[in-house]
Amino acid sequence: MNRTYRTSLLFFMPAGIFMLVFLIYPISLLLKDSLYKVDIFNPSEATFVGLSNYINALTSERFIGATINTVIYVVGAVSVELLLGLFFALLLNSGFKGSGIVRTILLSPLMIAPIVTGLIWRFMLNNQFGIVNKLLYDFNITSSPHAIQWLSDERYSLLSAIIADIWLTTPFMMLVLLAGLQGISATLYESAKIDGANKTQIFFSITLPSLMPVMVVAILIRMIDAARTFDIVWVLTQGGPSFSSEVLSTYMYSNLTRYGLVGESSAMAVIFIIILLALSSYFLVNMFRANKK
Repeated sequence: MNRTYRTSLLFFMPAGIFMLVFLIYPISLLLKDSLYKVDIFNPSEATFVGLSNYINALTSERFIGATINTVIYVVGAVSVELLLGLFFALLLNSGFKGSGIVRTILLSPLMIAPIVTGLIWRFMLNNQFGIVNKLLYDFNITSSPHAIQWLSDERYSLLSAIIADIWLTTPFMMLVLLAGLQGISATLYESAKIDGANKTQIFFSITLPSLMPVMVVAILIRMIDAARTFDIVWVLTQGGPSFSSEVLSTYMYSNLTRYGLVGESSAMAVIFIIILLALSSYFLVNMFRANKK
């Protein structure tokens, strides 16, 4: 073993130990628990049930409902965040007077913890004294300041969580896209203007294609983050009413802590990890193919 190899091994060792303790071991334990029926009060008395936990999870109406809610949550939140983030990034990239102050204000929600965001929006969406209903009433959008039961109506509970998520993480999307915009060479724009291209043509021919790799990475990060969301949904609605806002993370948590179903919760977690890995692989493969072209 040469000196360079030993040095490289020493540098890698802390990361390797970290991965072993906090990633590989927990996942192996998760896989093991998913094949057993485990009594949470007496874990030593576990019964091997094979794939029964996976079958129970995949045929459970609540699991299917939570999966659908998770997809709606991810698609709804990330789509709006992308559009708003791109709009604000383009606005700030124009370099108008006072853009630095505006950027600081827009980034402020990113500094707040998700659980605090949930508490803030729980008060704002309260149907008795919440400011959202008050503003809707003041602008004559609703007939009463108590018209919309944001957190207790099945039609609006998931939407409430999506709104809170959009407010919290749009600044992240804006920041990433702004960095991508500032990395585009100015000579491309100068050449396009000399050729007589207008702003719309420049945007769709230069800005958007150049920004696409950064955009794909930002979407991928946000989709994974939104898919595993827990804090905001739990603080706002705890998955209710009638499981209308229940997502996979809150369903797995309640299954484990309230009902003690260790095996089924572990099986759901494994299925969830496989879905996220498949989604990530799909995006990365398509991004590499696009870059090669």
